[in-house]
Amino acid sequence: MTNLAVRYLKNAYYPLDISENISVNCGDTVLVRTEKGEEALKVICVNDKIVELWEKDKQKPQPFKVLRVLNEKELQILDKIKQEEVEAFFKCKSLVEKHKLVMNLVQTRITFDRKKITFYYTAPERVDFRELLKDLTQVFKRVRIDLRHIGVRDETSIMEGCGICGKEFCCCSFLKKFGSINVKLAKDQGMPITPGKISGTCGRLLCCLNYEYSNYIEAAKGMPPVGASVMTSDGLGKVCALHFLNNCIQVKLEDGKIKDYQKADIEVVETEVNVDIDINQNLSYEDDSKDIDLKSLEDDKNSSTGNI
Repeated sequence: MTNLAVRYLKNAYYPLDISENISVNCGDTVLVRTEKGEEALKVICVNDKIVELWEKDKQKPQPFKVLRVLNEKELQILDKIKQEEVEAFFKCKSLVEKHKLVMNLVQTRITFDRKKITFYYTAPERVDFRELLKDLTQVFKRVRIDLRHIGVRDETSIMEGCGICGKEFCCCSFLKKFGSINVKLAKDQGMPITPGKISGTCGRLLCCLNYEYSNYIEAAKGMPPVGASVMTSDGLGKVCALHFLNNCIQVKLEDGKIKDYQKADIEVVETEVNVDIDINQNLSYEDDSKDIDLKSLEDDKNSSTGNI
């Protein structure tokens, strides 16, 4: 077993297939053969746990064949290719604007052998880029051109960055498959239904809304609904908020005071209690940005294509 690997698209780790006559160390830049062609990637060390998972997983990633370690001259060529990618990006973007196509160019990648250039883009609808492709073949000659449509979640995963939690985006670290996410997940967890607080950089709902949802559902079992009349040790009141994870229920009493009680310390009663509460305000279900359609934050066909 070897602990050497590379990080590829969407920051997935891939083991290396290294011949005995090639000496590879952590930190080297190696030329590997991928499905896109010959690409230069930096070698990293992974811990033993990842290697164990690779050995046990029936669907483990296929190792990349190491062709050679890049020398100083080839590293200079790699730097030049990176510069060519930037130039190609703006050339393509200019042509997109020329043809007035509704597509957002995201990234350009050129293989080390310069045999293939890939343009990643997002678009709300299907794009007829036949005329664009004709122009690109005139600009980039003797190279295979690939125009690849990706989703907005895919875009964020390859561009990388940090989320509102301060950590690296889930989609460009450990999350490889996007689960279905809708506004109900946020509502059931009592989160403020505000686009800026429940959506990520991609413009879709936060992936992490899925992580603790099952815990909230389990904790909600046996909880009285908001607005229910209850008897407490301090008298009658109405449930005005629920705090699922600490098993706490907030009750507004007849004297107007608001106190927290454990679920076991209150009893639901059928008596009508003369207490006014604002259910929408307490649950933060109202959207404070009236101009944004919350449905637009949910997954659709343009959220993720897996076409990277």
